[in-house]
Amino acid sequence: MSQEDAPGTVRLAKLIAARGVASRREAEKAIEEGRVKVNGAIVRGPTAVDPVRDEIRVDGRRLPREPERVYYLAYKPRGCITTRDDPQGRPTIFDMLPEVPERVEPVGRLDFDTEGALLLTNDGELAHRLAHPSSEVPKRYRVKVFKRPSESNLEAIRTGKVFLEDGAIAPAKIRVVEETDSHNTWLEITVTEGRNRLVRRIFQQLHHPVSKLRRESFATLSIRGMERGQLRRLTNEEIRRIQDIAAGRKPAAAGRVRRKKGFALPKPKGRVQARKKLQRPWAKKKDA
Repeated sequence: MSQEDAPGTVRLAKLIAARGVASRREAEKAIEEGRVKVNGAIVRGPTAVDPVRDEIRVDGRRLPREPERVYYLAYKPRGCITTRDDPQGRPTIFDMLPEVPERVEPVGRLDFDTEGALLLTNDGELAHRLAHPSSEVPKRYRVKVFKRPSESNLEAIRTGKVFLEDGAIAPAKIRVVEETDSHNTWLEITVTEGRNRLVRRIFQQLHHPVSKLRRESFATLSIRGMERGQLRRLTNEEIRRIQDIAAGRKPAAAGRVRRKKGFALPKPKGRVQARKKLQRPWAKKKDA
């Protein structure tokens, strides 16, 4: 058994991220740069640690206790990025949203010119699962494109027959919402992939470039009723839904209470007795 498989241990970068010190990627970078010590010794590269027994310090500071898990939905405005820092000096989502007491990170990204639903949390494990391609998390967009796509193009999207430079797309749901006075078109499309700028690239490939793009929902979390730049906590029911989706449950059933196998409601006694009374006259005639 390798150290990383030992019971009670966890990957160091994952633990640092879970404690709210940094994102997992930032934690891995800190380890590579020699800024992390375990029991007084600098570590570099993947390491498994015991959160209870090992003393871990990042930049000389002891790792804080595990924080309360928090989950927020943000309505990201257009014209900002979703990372904390930008070498180009562009505004970030954290500059435009109200401050929260916990250190949270976005789950997935929205590009500079795209607005809409963005999940923020300090639950690193859930974020990792939702961002993994195997989760097939539904992401619903409202998109305005140049002119109206033909029915054959819409069917190509539905059947996954649009081919990009990094491969064919997965089948996606799509419907026409409305056509504008200038004969451009608003569409609603739901994708389950997390490829970079996927929606924009799909319509560019079909010669219908995107002029406006808004993510209406992520993993069933909707921005309906929210304003641009607004942030809200998820409800308990919403948290159950995304936890179910992260665990592999179908979005349509996520968050629902599951019945145990073999469970059945007792039959109403009144109906059974009434049925027996109706059967008695027939039974007597048969015996006669």
